[in-house]
Amino acid sequence: MSKRQYKLPDNFYIGAAASAWQTEGWDGKEEGQDSYMDLWYKSTPELWHNGYGPTVATDFYNRYKEDVQLMKKSGLHSYRTSIDWSRFIINYETAEVSEVAAEYYDNLIDELIANGIEPMLCLEHYELPAELFTKYGGWGSKHVVDLYTKYVEEAFKRYSHKVKQWYTFNEPIVVQTRVFLDSIRYPFKQDTQTAMQWNYNKILATAKAVKVYKEGGYNKDGGKIGVILNPDVCYPRSTAKHDVEAAEKFDLFFNRIFLDPSIKGEIPAELFEILKEHNCCFEYTEEELEIIKDNTIDILGVNLYAPTRVKAKNLAWNPNTPFHPEYFYDKHELQGRKMNPFRGWEIYPKLMYDFAMRVKNEYGNIEWFIAENGMGVENEHKYKNEEGIIQDDYRIEFISDHLRWLIKGIEEGSNCTGYMLWAFTDNVSPQNAFKNRYGLVEINLEDNRNRKMKKSGYWYKELSEKRTFEFDDFNFEYK
Repeated sequence: MSKRQYKLPDNFYIGAAASAWQTEGWDGKEEGQDSYMDLWYKSTPELWHNGYGPTVATDFYNRYKEDVQLMKKSGLHSYRTSIDWSRFIINYETAEVSEVAAEYYDNLIDELIANGIEPMLCLEHYELPAELFTKYGGWGSKHVVDLYTKYVEEAFKRYSHKVKQWYTFNEPIVVQTRVFLDSIRYPFKQDTQTAMQWNYNKILATAKAVKVYKEGGYNKDGGKIGVILNPDVCYPRSTAKHDVEAAEKFDLFFNRIFLDPSIKGEIPAELFEILKEHNCCFEYTEEELEIIKDNTIDILGVNLYAPTRVKAKNLAWNPNTPFHPEYFYDKHELQGRKMNPFRGWEIYPKLMYDFAMRVKNEYGNIEWFIAENGMGVENEHKYKNEEGIIQDDYRIEFISDHLRWLIKGIEEGSNCTGYMLWAFTDNVSPQNAFKNRYGLVEINLEDNRNRKMKKSGYWYKELSEKRTFEFDDFNFEYK
């Protein structure tokens, strides 16, 4: 089978992403500086794979200089991470900054820039301070929105002269969906109204952060502010009206709920109607809606991994069950789909193109980029060669296949400017810990968390330098 060569578009960057809580570890934190993720781990460590959590993580806090050299060796143009709000601030009410933490982030930013890697900073990647979760109910509180606004201004003051890309949240829909909608994460509560209040308050927090950033002049010299969302590219089972409507409802609750206000400045009217009908609407004011309308983002980050497929609901909703968006749909599994058996996710690279066209046609062709995409694989040590290098051809294929569909979208006019792989190194994930590995670089847990480049890391470097790659339609056997 012949291979086709693909070329990265001009001015298109490649990079990798991670978060503070998944890499830094607890070194340098003072008592009372736990994040929500730290609280979750301390409360139920037995639920985390093999007991690993964020205690040491990848020890990035102490080894960032070593890791930046590996980033350079992997050909990264950009690196996205987060500021850990719980580490950066020592008095959450007054937004007093920890000078120890501020110096660490300063040094990290300088190290990246000195090595030709652009730093991109996210302001909340599940690092809500645990104190604000237990004292105020986290993002259910508008007081927490105000405290977040104080915090982000301190971050802008410190670093906006060096960092030109800022993101208010990573995947703002996730925590409340897992905790309060589906009740599968700590503290395992089911409260749909609380989940929706968290959604709304994060929408408001993004708008307020945008307002602070622009009114404070922190966007001078080309600075941009956006949000990183994880839209579920949703496909109906069929073209039948009932299946299409099911997909539209899913899209409303899990995609448009953040896409529309972030880019268009408006929460969909249909969402208000449904939530009020089912007695779980969030509290809001007209003044807040004006803030959301007047403070939309400059750039959109998008995390895309796998498609979602739905069909019309077959059974009547249980009247004793609190309202859930699944009132409108059932999940659908496509027969014959290609799978990542380790993560249990469908592999469908065309979602890149489909979302690219959606941004172009429905959202004003705003500048956007892939903020996360990657493939988690368990027991990667099985694929080591004689030199001990993981031969992760499956990851190279996965990236190539997704990139070629993304390039097709760009060629047809979508304003996508970059691709960030999740992740740079293997890192701890919520509850799955180090079970599924995503990195270009291996983290050896049995050997002091030492690092070793995988085959994909060397390939990524070549992609960065040559800006071309080859791909054909062979089917890699996932075992």
